[in-house]
Amino acid sequence: MSARPVPPRIAYSAFSLDRASHTRRDVQALAAAERAPSTRVVPVWRGLNLIVPGATPVAVALAGEVAQTALAAAPEKVFLGADDKGAWFAADIGQNPLSDLAGVLAGAPAGAAFQELRTASALMVGTEAALLACARGLVHWHGASRFCGACGQPTEFRDGGHARRCTDKRCARDHSPRTDPAVIMLLTRPAPPGHPGQARCLLARQAHWPEALYSALAGFVEPGESLEAAVAREVLEEVGLSLAQVTYRASQPWPFPSSLMLGFRAEAADEEIRRDDRELADARWFTRAELKTLPGEDLKLSRSDSIARFLIEEWLAEVG
Repeated sequence: MSARPVPPRIAYSAFSLDRASHTRRDVQALAAAERAPSTRVVPVWRGLNLIVPGATPVAVALAGEVAQTALAAAPEKVFLGADDKGAWFAADIGQNPLSDLAGVLAGAPAGAAFQELRTASALMVGTEAALLACARGLVHWHGASRFCGACGQPTEFRDGGHARRCTDKRCARDHSPRTDPAVIMLLTRPAPPGHPGQARCLLARQAHWPEALYSALAGFVEPGESLEAAVAREVLEEVGLSLAQVTYRASQPWPFPSSLMLGFRAEAADEEIRRDDRELADARWFTRAELKTLPGEDLKLSRSDSIARFLIEEWLAEVG
């Protein structure tokens, strides 16, 4: 599995801050950074990010007195990293009703509002979408990790928000932010000899998805399983096909709520679909010509900010 540069079109992958991990355990440095006039704050309210909508939505980063107001409203402040101007923090202000956050919103740009990141990220500058995704993901993890999974006692915030520790001294277990690895694969078949243009890819849909939406196959990696084995298992389970080849393409952090999507191209050894009705409502092969002409009411492809869409568009751009 060879390494590849991160394709710039994959949303949430262009995180640009220096994560400055050496600062996370320096209590004095973190406290000084929180007070510094140069510090910027990304507020998160009940899973929503502060964004100025528009043709190119803009991520809101608070600075100066407004940043200090947001930090004061957050019981825990997650250190995101730093750039050449100073430190960045995520502030979880979700325990406050919006009516109590007038001081924060008053200092934000005109039109700014808390909204679901997925509604705006596809049109945002890549580095901004990645910043908001990181803030959202870490804040979500803290909210879901208030108690120790080993003994059930409360956990406490540590390392600038990049760890939690059980408060029971007999346990004292350290917990790190959770990321669930998932494989996503575009299944393909080459064009038959003498039939150029008949290469195909397999797309499928689940019954609970919006009408006519099709995407690549995907599934979570199981304990003790390699990524390649997970790809082969998911394909076999869902559409009954064995694989001739598996190739890694790219990855995408997916903070909804805490996954890492590992993207593959998988060439099927045969083409007779044996669909698992419990997993999928439909699965079918599409040629490039069909995917370029069908999208509309009868066929909707994966979201433009997803790695599934990247895998599809990458294949469509090839010749075969």
